[in-house]
Amino acid sequence: MHARLTSKSAFPAAGVAAGLLFVTWFAAFHIGVVQRADQSILQGFSDIGQRNGIRPVANFVANLCSPEPYLYFAWIPMLVAVMRGRPRVALAIAVILLGANLTTHLLKPLLAEPRPAWLLHGVAQIGAASWPSGHATAAMSFALCAVLASPARLRPLVAAVGAAFAVAVCYSFLALAWHYPSDVLGGFLVATTWTLLAVGALLALPQRQPAVPSASKTPTWRALGPSAAAVIGAGGLAVLVAVARPHAVVSFARSHEVFVLGAAAIALVALALATGLMLAVRR
Repeated sequence: MHARLTSKSAFPAAGVAAGLLFVTWFAAFHIGVVQRADQSILQGFSDIGQRNGIRPVANFVANLCSPEPYLYFAWIPMLVAVMRGRPRVALAIAVILLGANLTTHLLKPLLAEPRPAWLLHGVAQIGAASWPSGHATAAMSFALCAVLASPARLRPLVAAVGAAFAVAVCYSFLALAWHYPSDVLGGFLVATTWTLLAVGALLALPQRQPAVPSASKTPTWRALGPSAAAVIGAGGLAVLVAVARPHAVVSFARSHEVFVLGAAAIALVALALATGLMLAVRR
């Protein structure tokens, strides 16, 4: 196995992700400027969620990662790995999905603490046990597991689509004001930590077969093509919206500058995590 990610690097990387998880929690609950940014970003999403026709779509997309619907498709990466003759990868995927979602379920009540809502207008107070987001954990763990399970030639595309799925779910429940943006980052980091731990364990096992799906010797620039296309496509869509309603878009952006930056950050983090895993398991 000549993957860029090794057992010696995967476990420290998981430790870094866990450390960032702690930093995110501390900042969200104990640093005033971060709390104010958190609420400003949430207010921007909530303002969008109040527009006609947005809430039904947001409800549908967000609920894809609620427990019952999630169980209907979360097993797909495991099935793909088994069909490709990768039982160890299938087991690792099961560990990631179970471990990440269980960890979030345990952290919620353990770290429950009310957050001030004095900047929120028209948004109901979010429950104390909201960090990290279970929906964000579920969406990102599914996206990362899909990358691990997919064939080499499809992995770049799966990374881009998986990141888009995670972003769509998170944008939807933020528009419904179910969570703060920092809850999203917490969920992403829980999923990333468990993915790195599972991949590290796979790489540490004696290799009768490749523990992590190997990839063809495709140049890095070509492997990044679908991710770049996703970014360009999202930017193009934003431009079309801006051209269609320039005054409304400019006015909203000016009055929600922190929201624009926060929304972009969530999308970039999701894309970076999925793309980073895709590149890390390439030969």
